[in-house]
Amino acid sequence: MTLSERTSGNVIILDVQGNIQLGSGAELMRDKVRSLLHQGHRALLVNLAGVGYMDSAGLGELVQAYATTVKQGGSLKLVHATKRLHDLLVITKLSTVFESFDDESSAVSSFGAAT
Repeated sequence: MTLSERTSGNVIILDVQGNIQLGSGAELMRDKVRSLLHQGHRALLVNLAGVGYMDSAGLGELVQAYATTVKQGGSLKLVHATKRLHDLLVITKLSTVFESFDDESSAVSSFGAAT
């Protein structure tokens, strides 16, 4: 798994490529999110378009990233979840936790000026 970051206004977009699973760098997301929060960023958008597979450990990392962000007064949202990942979020009921968007412009504007 690889992560790259870019900015759109006050929103940091994390582009994830590869599989999010145990032993393949799932902890990379945790470290990246913590680093961004430490730098004062509070509006985080995770782009899942390049993710083909996520196991329970990867899902756990995503939940932990969300919890850490919210605990520090921020927002973490998802964009471009594949059908497989969307189904996984629905099955695990995490679709009620994560705000998820189909297009990046809607996702970015959902943060508004408050973050």
